[in-house]
Amino acid sequence: MSTTDRTSDPDAPARADDAGGVPARAEDAGTPGRANVPGTPGVPGTPGASDADGLLAEQLLRLTRRLHRIQKRHLEPVGITPAQSRLLRTVAAFGEPPRMADLAARLEVVPRAVTSLVDGLETAGRVRRAPDPDNRRVIRIELTDAGRATLRELRSARRAAAEDILAPLTAEQREVLGGLLTALVDPGPEGGC
Repeated sequence: MSTTDRTSDPDAPARADDAGGVPARAEDAGTPGRANVPGTPGVPGTPGASDADGLLAEQLLRLTRRLHRIQKRHLEPVGITPAQSRLLRTVAAFGEPPRMADLAARLEVVPRAVTSLVDGLETAGRVRRAPDPDNRRVIRIELTDAGRATLRELRSARRAAAEDILAPLTAEQREVLGGLLTALVDPGPEGGC
């Protein structure tokens, strides 16, 4: 029986469509992980396409929140927030100590957000502000020994968080997911905002 047949038959068993978890009946809309998706989901120009895209967007948002919760739980013993973790990794990724403006641009945030993060990391002794040797008006952000040790702890915490998140997936599914996420994160010049 096709998805359309199950949708129009109220006595048909409720189950997800084999093509990706789209609900078989409208009654499934209230069930977590299911939504009312009439028409042909995922096919542009059909009534169900935008609903399927909406469901997919909601699933991505739920996954993002879950990722954040799991990451936060694994970072708590390190004594660092996810935002501080990202800033610390970004500082380490530069060849030379970056300026605050460089960090804001790389992180795609406003400079005052970087200032707050640097303040917290500096208070914890993980980074320090240092004057630029060529222009003393410019301040650069350097990792300290404690910052480098924290980065090592972060790597272990991130691996543990990733394993928690990816545990239900096979190695092949993880590879496919990686490719899909790359396509979404780095859409290229035509797909950028």
